[in-house]
Amino acid sequence: MSEAKIYKPSKTSMQSGRAKTANWILEFTRKAPAIPEPLMGWQSSGDTQKQVKIPFPTKEAAIQYAEKHSVDYQCVKPQKRKLNIKTYADNFSSDRKVSWTH
Repeated sequence: MSEAKIYKPSKTSMQSGRAKTANWILEFTRKAPAIPEPLMGWQSSGDTQKQVKIPFPTKEAAIQYAEKHSVDYQCVKPQKRKLNIKTYADNFSSDRKVSWTH
């Protein structure tokens, strides 16, 4: 029986926007351990199901798919985004805690 993780991806540090964070992802877990390939040293495994990531518009749709196909799943709650709102004028504020060095 297959095992999967259902989660909502977070924004990567290389993204400025949140374009790839709207969908929920069903990702299968690895059954066999990854081992280094002798020739190049890359990680390899005979389990190709780990490469499958299925996007869904809602969490419920992902759960319904997993239950329909007899996949054991684990849901991971998305973390709340912490906003640190600043303005450009805060760089020149007289209440600034760190000295401005340029």
